[in-house]
Amino acid sequence: MADRRTLIESSHPMLNPDRRQVLNGLAVGALAAGGLLMPGQTLASVSVPAVRKLSLNNLHTGEVCRVVFQENGAFDPDALAEINHILRDHRTGEVAEIDPNLLSLLSDLRRQLGSKRPLAVISGYRSPKSNAMLAAQSGGVAKRSYHMRGMAIDCRMPDVSLKHLHKAALKARRGGVGLYTRSGFVHIDIGPVRTW
Repeated sequence: MADRRTLIESSHPMLNPDRRQVLNGLAVGALAAGGLLMPGQTLASVSVPAVRKLSLNNLHTGEVCRVVFQENGAFDPDALAEINHILRDHRTGEVAEIDPNLLSLLSDLRRQLGSKRPLAVISGYRSPKSNAMLAAQSGGVAKRSYHMRGMAIDCRMPDVSLKHLHKAALKARRGGVGLYTRSGFVHIDIGPVRTW
């Protein structure tokens, strides 16, 4: 994967060096703001996994993928493309780029909770057409949903209770978290920190 680092960094629009440095700084700031850095703790002591991976099961299409999408800080464009395909809008078939920050959060949550089974995906990317249709049917669908930006997922972990997933996502403080007990999923996004 070392040979692909230059290709990944130059070809991925969200990972050019200036933006990556800014994002790393913001992530460290978010860690500190979220109370995850202890007073006097240095950045070098913050544990960032060398490998991030995901197992996803799209419940609408039956497709499953298991990929390592980040290694030693570099994203694998082939793995990202596979994830984008799995998380496409199942109603229209539209594929969009899923924000790597969402993928990192999901990977971190799976590792933290010890989940071994594929993440059950109810909704990943949602096209504006699909979102408008769903919003017309239910007052619970945001008209400017983060799903339309590739920044949200509705999911559950088959081997972890919804309560534990919800609690861990809230504790991470890396975006919005909604618990839908009756429908059996947790909404996780990387927008502003909020809960419902």
